[in-house]
Amino acid sequence: MKLNCVVVDDSSIQRTIIAKLVNNHTNLHLIGDFSNAIEAKNCISLNNVDLIFLDIEMPVINGFDFLDGLKTKPQIIFITSKAEYALKAFDYDATDYLQKPIAIDRFNASVKRAIDLYALRNETKEEEGEHIFIKSNLKKLKIFTSKIKWIEAYGDYVRVVTEDDSNLVLSTMKAFEKDLSKEKFIRVHKSYIINIDKVERFNSKFAEIGITKIPLSRNKKEDLVKALSSSSH
Repeated sequence: MKLNCVVVDDSSIQRTIIAKLVNNHTNLHLIGDFSNAIEAKNCISLNNVDLIFLDIEMPVINGFDFLDGLKTKPQIIFITSKAEYALKAFDYDATDYLQKPIAIDRFNASVKRAIDLYALRNETKEEEGEHIFIKSNLKKLKIFTSKIKWIEAYGDYVRVVTEDDSNLVLSTMKAFEKDLSKEKFIRVHKSYIINIDKVERFNSKFAEIGITKIPLSRNKKEDLVKALSSSSH
């Protein structure tokens, strides 16, 4: 994993030192180093930047003002020679705060923190965001699979029922079975696939999701029992 970085510091000596540290780190990729906020802002608007090493004391636009002007904020590691800025830096949700002169082990610890945070944020996004795309009424819709309650056959269509709404899709049950996680979704009837996390009660004939009773095929009850006992439900 490599994080795309930008260095912003008005001191050319400091900028060279930080750029060298970035270039020598296996998990960092230097996109550019800048002496002022305006040049840096242009670069950030055109590139995918994950991390900024940002000097606080710069003429014209200081580090805090620069951040206030950014629409999307990458992770920030503040760099300064003055300890009194530390508290304000954390008001800006900084990943870390380095004091000049920068010791290499302290720099590496900061980078590790940024990498761990990047991994955590992206892992969470993926977990929350498992989804499928469906085409309904000529629109492409993104459906989060965790929100699907059940799917039912509807003539030549398939009805996808979620916590928020339901949509008719020109598709087959087989196609949906293939796209959905086998651990979370089970075909309980030729006309129904259900999200086992949404099942509140069931008996030999029906699985209940909210007030809806979904019929179980005779040979599918055992599959449902197995699926429910192995899930965290």
